[in-house]
Amino acid sequence: MSTPNGQFGFGSPATPEQIAGWDIDVASDGAGLPPGSGTVQQGEEIFARLGAKCHGAMGEGGEGGPPLVGGIGSLNTDAPIKTVGSFWPYAPVLYDYIHRAMPADKPQSLTPDEVYALCAYLLYLNGIVPEDAVMDAQTLPQVVMPNHAGFTSPDPRPDVFNTAAVPPGDLKA
Repeated sequence: MSTPNGQFGFGSPATPEQIAGWDIDVASDGAGLPPGSGTVQQGEEIFARLGAKCHGAMGEGGEGGPPLVGGIGSLNTDAPIKTVGSFWPYAPVLYDYIHRAMPADKPQSLTPDEVYALCAYLLYLNGIVPEDAVMDAQTLPQVVMPNHAGFTSPDPRPDVFNTAAVPPGDLKA
């Protein structure tokens, strides 16, 4: 039961420090990426230690996790394989997901450098960046993913008008 002022009589307002602890999102354009950097080689070492047990030694999928590598060009087939390389449209979102959720048994335990390194390694395994790539807040948003237009193309269904794919001013009422 709430009080006359609409409060429930328990809890307290969140402090700015508490809010900052949850304000960890990274946008598709890279807004929110923290300082730091990581290389493919560093990512390979981290992945071998933390990711291979779930996702396979080379990201091919394992007992506890889906494949992270392969499937490029498979989305329009009868057997699509949704991986980092085939499905994800923006590289900074990879950072966001790894930072929030990985490793599955200790989410949010990786440093920014470790997350950048894992991004570099997974992008390398998918043939998207070269072996000497270094990922950071400037380079990661510049990576063009194979499926970068996959979520913005016009909806092919005849009964749906996809306004997200239409330039402003071109909308028809």
